[in-house]
Amino acid sequence: MSVETVRNYFEKYGMADRVLEFELSSETVELAAKAAGTEPCRIAKTMSFMVEDAPILILLAGDVKVDNRKFKDTFHTKAKMLTGDQLLELVGHPHGGVCPFAIKEDVKVYLDESLKRFETVFPAAGSANSAIELTIPELEQTSGYISWVDVSKPIEG
Repeated sequence: MSVETVRNYFEKYGMADRVLEFELSSETVELAAKAAGTEPCRIAKTMSFMVEDAPILILLAGDVKVDNRKFKDTFHTKAKMLTGDQLLELVGHPHGGVCPFAIKEDVKVYLDESLKRFETVFPAAGSANSAIELTIPELEQTSGYISWVDVSKPIEG
């Protein structure tokens, strides 16, 4: 899957023209913020984990990280991130382009509470040099999310 697959996915929402492609990499929060011309905290990073032998995605604000205790309390298992190979196989997007759009059917999506403080956020759009700016209601509508969770804590330093 690719940015074109994600763009096609957004056709049904009338938002395909809002997918942004950058000349530079947007693979990290800092690079994505620079490419999108926004603050790092507004990058909606998508983290992938294995829970009960199935992949899940959690979108978090760019200025937080997963709190292992909160994750375990929420999902009843230790946070185990997917490898790069597993990302393509189980989710359908490469490292740096993982997003909740145009993913494989059995992947569950969760949105972290850290995103709620923003009017708009920038998740990736299927490649390591893409993003789309969405309001929180648009993110809810297009991500197919299961629920909001609170599994984050601020990044120190």
